[in-house]
Amino acid sequence: MTTVTFLPAGRTVQVDEGTALLDAATTAGVLVEAPCGGEGTCGECRLRVEAGAVEQVRAGCLSNEELEEGWVLACSSRVAGDVTVTVPEEPEEARGPRVAGREVDGRPAEAGIEPFARRVALDVEPPSLENSFSDLERLERAADAGTLGCGLQVLRELAAALRSEDGRVTATISGGRLLRVQAGDTVRSSHGVAVDIGTTTCAVHLVELARGRIVGTAADYNGQIARGLDIISRINYARTPGRLDELRGLVLGTLNGLVGGLCRSHQVEPGDVDGASVAGNTTMVHLLLGLDPEQIRLEPYTPTVNRPPALPAREVGLEILPAAPVCFAPGVGSYVGGDITAGLLTSSLATDDEGVALFLDIGTNGEVVVGNNEWLMACAASAGPAFEGSGVSCGVRAASGAVERVVVDGASGRARVSVIGGGKARGICGSGMIDLLAELAAHGLLDPSGKLNPDRCPADRLRRDGRTLGYVVVDEGDSATGEALVIDENDLQNLLRTKAAIYSACSLMLRSVGLGFDDVTRVHVAGAFGRYLDLERSIRIGLLPDVPRDRFVYLGNAALAGAHALLTSARARDKVAELADRMTYLELNVDPSYMDEYMAALFLPHTDLDRFPSLKGGKE
Repeated sequence: MTTVTFLPAGRTVQVDEGTALLDAATTAGVLVEAPCGGEGTCGECRLRVEAGAVEQVRAGCLSNEELEEGWVLACSSRVAGDVTVTVPEEPEEARGPRVAGREVDGRPAEAGIEPFARRVALDVEPPSLENSFSDLERLERAADAGTLGCGLQVLRELAAALRSEDGRVTATISGGRLLRVQAGDTVRSSHGVAVDIGTTTCAVHLVELARGRIVGTAADYNGQIARGLDIISRINYARTPGRLDELRGLVLGTLNGLVGGLCRSHQVEPGDVDGASVAGNTTMVHLLLGLDPEQIRLEPYTPTVNRPPALPAREVGLEILPAAPVCFAPGVGSYVGGDITAGLLTSSLATDDEGVALFLDIGTNGEVVVGNNEWLMACAASAGPAFEGSGVSCGVRAASGAVERVVVDGASGRARVSVIGGGKARGICGSGMIDLLAELAAHGLLDPSGKLNPDRCPADRLRRDGRTLGYVVVDEGDSATGEALVIDENDLQNLLRTKAAIYSACSLMLRSVGLGFDDVTRVHVAGAFGRYLDLERSIRIGLLPDVPRDRFVYLGNAALAGAHALLTSARARDKVAELADRMTYLELNVDPSYMDEYMAALFLPHTDLDRFPSLKGGKE
C-alpha cells in the first residue's frame, strides 16, 4: 500500500501501488475532473507532483514545459510510491449552471390532476366482535380499491395509524399497492418530484401533488461531468470495474442534493415526497440505474431497456419515501431517450395538428424528431459538446463569467461582449460562440469554410500559433484569467462540425420522407441551451433552417416540463406511451447519404445557398 496526499485539501488515502491517480482521488473524495472520460485527451485532470513519484503511462496533451514542471494527467498516471500532488482549484464563479431556479421552465398538467402515487383520506370502521375483518381488509373496504398489495413496513405501522384518530387515515396508493398509511388527513402535504437528468445539467421540480402546482425548482451540473462531458466518454469510463457504481453515485449525489435542498427550502419532509418521474436520455437512465451501458455504443446499438418499469425509490437510490414509485419516460432507441418523448408532450406533435413539425433538442447531444399527429421519426445527431464548452480552447459552460453575447464592430473588427453575471470574462459559452461565428462571417472576417481572413482581420485581433490563426475575442486585460480569450481555426472547425451535425440530421430526416424545410409548419427548439439561442444568428451560420421566423417555437426545458406532466397526469402518461409506440428510430450511422448531407453543411451557412434565401436578400 502507498500513501497519496492531495493538496490543498490535505486529504490522504492509502491505495495499492499501480492505482491510477484519478481513482485514488475518487477514493479520497477529491474531485478531479476528467471530461474526456479518462482518455487522456482533454488535459483537465492535470495535477502537479510536489513530492514522490508517479508512473505516467502517457503524457497526452501536456507540453514538455509542463512535464518538466511536474504536471501529470491523473487519468493516465499510476501511483509508484508515496506521493503528494496538488489539485488546481476551479474559480468559484465557474461552478454554478446558467439554468437554475425560476429560469427552468415548467408547465402545469393539461388534464385533471391524477398522480400515479395518490393520497386518499379514509374513514375506516373500527373493529368489533361483529366486524371481524382485519385492519388491512377494513382499509381496503373503505378505499373501495379491491385487494391492495403492501410491504411489511406498512403492515407494521397499520394498527397504530388506524387507532390514532378513530380510524381517520390517509392511504398512499399506487398501481394497486398500499405504500403508506398515516393517521389523520395528510392529503395536502403530498409532494412529488419531476426530474430531468441531462448530460450536462440536472433539473428538478418539487410539485404539490394535490393540485399539480410547482412549488420550487432547482438545477445543478450533473456530477458525472467530472468523468466525461458526453455520453460516449462516460460509457467508456464505465468499462473499468467499479466506475459504473461511481457514475451512479455521482448522479444520485446531484439529484438527492437538489431534492433535499428543495425540501428544506419549502419546509417539506423528504418522506412526504410520494413519487418521482424521470426524463433522461438512454445512457443517463442506464447510469442512474447502474445498468451496463456498453451495448449502447456498439452496433447494433441495443440498450438493456428502453422503457424501464416503475421502481421503488429505495431501489433507484432517490432519498424520498422509500416505497415511492419512480416512473420513467419511455425511450425509443440508444440515442433517443425518455427526455425526447417527455419533451414532445409540450409540442404540437402531441396534439391533433396535421401539420408537419420539427422538434430539436439542442444540448450536449442533438436529437431530432419530425412528424405530425399520424407519424413520427426520430434520430440523434453526433453533435458533441462543443456548444457546452468542450473542444474549444476558450470554451466554458454557461455560468457566471461566460461570454454569452458577441457583437463585432465592422469598422474596427473588434468584438464587444456581454458576460453572464457581469465582470471580466473567463471563457465563451455556446450562445456566445454562435454569435461570434455569425458576426465574423457577416463582416467578412471568416470565410464560408471557417477560415479566418487575414486580409480583413485587423492585425491586433490575430494570433498565430504555427500555421493556425486565431481571433482575439477578449484582450488579456479584460479577461478574468489574465490571458486573452482566443478562438482559433481548430475551434471554428469544431463548431462547424457541431452545427453541421444538427442541420444535416434535420435535412436527412425530412428528405427520407420526401419533404423539405418548406413543408414544416412548426420548428420546436427545446433544451436549456436552445432558449438562449439568437434566432437570426443561428440561421446565419446554418444551425437552424431558413424558414419564416413565426414558425419557430422555443420550449425551454421541455424534458422537465414533460416530466412534470407525467408526474401529475394520467392522460400525459398515456400520451407519452403512444408517442413512443408510433415513433420510428432512424440510425444515421448506417445511412450512406448522411455523410453527403453532413459534408454539405460544413460551410457557413451551407454549400447550397438556395437553402438560405434570406441571407441572399430574398426575404426577411
